[in-house]
Amino acid sequence: MKLGQSCAFLLLIGSASAAEAVPFAVASARLLSAHNFERRVAGAAPLRWDARLVAAADRYAAQLARTGRFAHSPASLRNGQGENLWMGTRGAFSPEAMIADWASEKRMFRPGVFPAVSRTRSWADVGHFTQIIWPSTVSVGCSVRSSRQWDFLVCRYARPGNVMGQRVGPFRMASR
Repeated sequence: MKLGQSCAFLLLIGSASAAEAVPFAVASARLLSAHNFERRVAGAAPLRWDARLVAAADRYAAQLARTGRFAHSPASLRNGQGENLWMGTRGAFSPEAMIADWASEKRMFRPGVFPAVSRTRSWADVGHFTQIIWPSTVSVGCSVRSSRQWDFLVCRYARPGNVMGQRVGPFRMASR
């Protein structure tokens, strides 16, 4: 997808037995809303949707769907962007459920200086959640691509989160 080009593909959402096709623009709004819900609960400022990040996420989501290989992209190819990945049964999960899976890590989160932000002592147990609520992150762009069996969600973030030595939470919302 090129910058400025609209997303014309559909996202299947719902249960595996009753998936419905949803225009990507609707799914995009729901993905952003789910991110901003988690940020609001955490006391972080809302994110804005970024077409440049959508394009980067879409390129990588297409690669994951094509290859079936589920792994983060090399940091050197992310141009300073953060990245969250998710994979699930095709058509079985709503955009909100995909984000909620990452957000479920908050039960292990504790505010602190990264990487000491997990009750389990492993930042990887909260890394998706901390990227969602990272205080200096200002924008997000996501894409979902599907193989025959799987949906792959890729979200890219600017400014990236999970930065060593930086504080994450608790937040104070600025007056607007």
